[in-house]
Amino acid sequence: MTRFGVMKHLKVLEEASLVVTRKSGRFKYHYLNAVPLQEVIDRWIDPLVQKPMSRIVLDLKAELEGNENMELDTRTAKPDFVLETFIKTDVSKLWDMLTKPEFVKEYHFANAVPNNEKKMGARVDYVLPDGSNMLSFEVVDEEPGKRLDMTFEPNWADKDVPPSRCVYEIEEVGDVCKLTILHFNVVPALEGVREGWSRIAASLKSFAETGEGIKYPPMGS
Repeated sequence: MTRFGVMKHLKVLEEASLVVTRKSGRFKYHYLNAVPLQEVIDRWIDPLVQKPMSRIVLDLKAELEGNENMELDTRTAKPDFVLETFIKTDVSKLWDMLTKPEFVKEYHFANAVPNNEKKMGARVDYVLPDGSNMLSFEVVDEEPGKRLDMTFEPNWADKDVPPSRCVYEIEEVGDVCKLTILHFNVVPALEGVREGWSRIAASLKSFAETGEGIKYPPMGS
């Protein structure tokens, strides 16, 4: 900036009482005036930090968006994430591996154990070894052996992240099964689920074909 430009801006700040000046000989010193800034903070910023109203709005947003996800038609909507893999097994075995807790715990990358079987109307919590609830699903539609449609509630994420939707689709192709995983309404806070799905699919394939899931290092290591 030119010297004239600096002086012009300082004059505006001085007239607004955001800067105070003090002359000493040939020099003029400028100081930040904290009082009006604190008044702005007290009036506008602190209520947002305390966020009584903003919390209500965010909770309402999450609830409404969650309802939208429940009504989403996943047969026609465009997914945000799609993963496809081929697994050498039959349909009934793959369906059991996707839905029954005793199988899921053998290949889940975070060693999370479902507390319930995935079936129509069921709510399933994925419990970590430390007892915390990592993830919750609610089955909203199913075609046994073909399709499983669920809500996806990331309990590890900030509580303002709304539920999304995920779908398992199974197609028999010769002597193998094609498993397609679709995830809808993936908000930025859920970008990490892409790697999670990849780990689950790879470990599931290994478990189905060899009897052993992939032993991943602990999360975050």
